[in-house]
Amino acid sequence: MRLTDFWERMDAVFGPDYARSWASDFSLAALGGRSVVQAIAAGYDTREIWDAVCGVVEVPPLLR
Repeated sequence: MRLTDFWERMDAVFGPDYARSWASDFSLAALGGRSVVQAIAAGYDTREIWDAVCGVVEVPPLLR
């Protein structure tokens, strides 16, 4: 998944303003306790990050 696709999905789920805040502040166990922003900086694959987000947030099937 391209990074732009990832952020489009985040915006669709959380709204454009809250998506960035959530991505910075929320730690995900599936990512070793990292936030989305930290996982991106650490080089995690965006598909893996998106799967981790989907594991803790209700995401519409179309966006999974």
